Amino acid sequence: MPHMPASSALQRFRVIDLTQVRAGPTACRQLADWGADVIQVQMPEHMRGDDTLGGQDGSDYQYTHRNKRSITLNLKQPEGIATLKRLIARADVVVENFRPDVKHRLGIDYATVSADNPGLVYASISGFGQTGPLAERPGFDQIAQGMGGLMSVTGLPGDGPVRVGIPVADLCAGIFAAQGILVALLERESSGKGQWVHTSLLQAMVYMMDFQAARYTIDGEVPAQAGNFHPTSIPTGVYKARDGYLNIAVFGSKIWERFCQILGAPEWITDERYHDKTARSINRDSLNAEINHRLAAHDRSYWIGQFNDGGVACGLISDMREVFADPQIQHLGLVKEVVSARLGLQRLVGQPMYLARTPSSIARAAPHRGEHTEEVLLELGLSRDDLARMKAAGVY
Repeated sequence: MPHMPASSALQRFRVIDLTQVRAGPTACRQLADWGADVIQVQMPEHMRGDDTLGGQDGSDYQYTHRNKRSITLNLKQPEGIATLKRLIARADVVVENFRPDVKHRLGIDYATVSADNPGLVYASISGFGQTGPLAERPGFDQIAQGMGGLMSVTGLPGDGPVRVGIPVADLCAGIFAAQGILVALLERESSGKGQWVHTSLLQAMVYMMDFQAARYTIDGEVPAQAGNFHPTSIPTGVYKARDGYLNIAVFGSKIWERFCQILGAPEWITDERYHDKTARSINRDSLNAEINHRLAAHDRSYWIGQFNDGGVACGLISDMREVFADPQIQHLGLVKEVVSARLGLQRLVGQPMYLARTPSSIARAAPHRGEHTEEVLLELGLSRDDLARMKAAGVY
């Protein structure tokens, strides 16, 4: 079956996906979801190692690799490398997340392959960067979370560092790589030339520190853990109503006044302990205790209605079951369905942005390893006899 574009937006582009685990596959999924012909290149089954996110039939792998085609090539054989180079010569994009030295050892680094394809956009994702004192270190999401500063500001004060509950460094590195690829493809339209795009888990994590990083680089302040409360805007955080927890966000003096009125505490507006942002920061513990005391009078549904009707942002803290039962989530159509030939009907989260003329879809379930090898190699111009010989020789 030929390429089945998930959108018409990027269907003219072919991407060679040499990645494994999560950051690289995330970058390629972003491109595949918008229609690019992403060809995932993996080692043959008997040589595969542990590169499949918990198994090819697992939910993680199925989510990460949808909308792609899969081929196998033995990159330890010269003919496997030669065949990969033929694929790259006809591609628009290559994405790899080897350790920085591996691509040079295989002879598929940017300088080498771009000699035959000067329009190639070549994207590299690593743990710590392509050069520098840590370039050759193995990268892992939680290591980047720690080294990039995130764990130092996550968690309750005094309880020690805490990791975020998703692989945020991997995911952000993948998304930034995809963005860099798209920028390079746009630039290619004027220059006619490709270029090397590279990012790392560490760079992505430091960038994602956002205002916390700026508090240090501009103000010289080292942010600390603030638990479930916003470090600079008070009161904003997790509070407890009669039947459970909810989030409330109070930004600005006008919203503060509305919040006080709704909570039945108009006297706080002029109380010297709470009347401005600085005072509320100094007295945050007593203020939070008083807020929780008043919230205990009613259930979460009551307060969520009251606050949102009054223009104060407030919402549930949902588990995954509650997330997908939410009428707004259902209205937004985030969950898409696709049928896997092996696993049947699947429900997967689609892209979180909508393009009116060229929307994204899930056109194909994640492929089985090597499912499209012969299809893609025939498209490359190889014959059936070539394929038989290569298979017998263990090239794929």
